[in-house]
Amino acid sequence: MTDQSPRTGSWDESRIPDQSGRTVLVTGANSGLGLRTASVLAGKGAHVLLACRSPERGQSALDAVTRQATGSKPRLVQLDLGDLTAVRDSAGEIREITGDRLDVLVNNAGIMAVPKSATKDGFELQFGTNHLGHAALTWLLMPALRGSETGARVVSVSSIAATQARIDLDDPNYERRTYNPWGAYGQSKLANQVFALELHRRLHAAGERVSSVAAHPGLTATGLAGSMAGSYRNPLVSGVLRAGSWFSDAVLAQSVDRGALPQLHAATAPEVESGQYFGPDGFRQMRGAPTAVKPLRPARDTELGDRFWELTARLTGVTPDPHGRR
Repeated sequence: MTDQSPRTGSWDESRIPDQSGRTVLVTGANSGLGLRTASVLAGKGAHVLLACRSPERGQSALDAVTRQATGSKPRLVQLDLGDLTAVRDSAGEIREITGDRLDVLVNNAGIMAVPKSATKDGFELQFGTNHLGHAALTWLLMPALRGSETGARVVSVSSIAATQARIDLDDPNYERRTYNPWGAYGQSKLANQVFALELHRRLHAAGERVSSVAAHPGLTATGLAGSMAGSYRNPLVSGVLRAGSWFSDAVLAQSVDRGALPQLHAATAPEVESGQYFGPDGFRQMRGAPTAVKPLRPARDTELGDRFWELTARLTGVTPDPHGRR
C-alpha cells in the first residue's frame, strides 16, 4: 500500500506495544535518532542490536541503552556501511547472533552533506553509505528477516531533503557531474525511499511475510549538521555551517525524541502496512506527530524502482533478495 492513509493523531511512545521476545537491529545507533530508537525499543522489552561503525562510540551508546533495557541485554555489532566486505562480515555475525530470527531492521545510519570523498569500494560517500551499504545489508539479512515468527519489518529512514532530489542512474557517484554536497545527500535519501518501495513491491509479489516501510524525521536536531560542518577544512565555510546548524537546531528543529517517532511508529504500530511512508504531520512535514504521508513520485515510479534495484545489485555485487518481481 503506497497511498496516503489516515493520520495517526497524537501517536507517541506510550502507544508502542510490548516488544518482549522481538529482536531489533538499529544501524547508526550510537547517536541521534538511532540511539533514541534503540533506547525506546529496549525499554519496551526488545532485544536490541546496536550496529555502529565506531567501537568507542558504540560502547558508550550500548551502556546508555543497557540502562534503559527491560528485556534481553542489548548487544553491540560493529558495522561499517562504507565497506561492503565489512557489511558482509557484519551480516554474517548478525545472523549468527540472532539465530536467523530478526523481527525489525531499522536502516537509520547516515551522513549528511559532507565534502566529496569515497567509500572503501570507491563509491561517492553519501550514496555508498546511506544507500548501497543499507541495501546490501538488507539483502544479506533477508534469511534472518524471514525467520521472524510474527512477520518482520524493514524500516528505511529517508529525509525531507529527498523532496527536490533526483537519482542519476548514469552517474550516481558524481564521476562526471559537478559534486554538490546537498544534492548528493538528497539523492542518497531519495534512494532510501525508492529502495524501500521497490523492496515492498518485490516482497509482495513473492508472497513474503516481510514488510518494507519508510519514514523520515522532519526537521530534527540530530547533530548531523554539526558533524557535517566539522568535516570542512576551510574555517570560514565550517564556521558559517556551524552557525546555520546552531540556528536550525535551536530555533527551527524539533527534538530527537520527537523526530524518532515516525520510525518508531513504522517499526512497531500494529496497523502499519508494507509500502507505507511516515513523517511528521505539521507544516511541510517538518514537525509534529507521525502520520502516513504520500511517497515521493520517484518512489512510486515502478520503472525507476526496477532499474534502480538492478543498478544497486550491480554496484554492490550482492544478489538481490527477493530475486524477481512478477
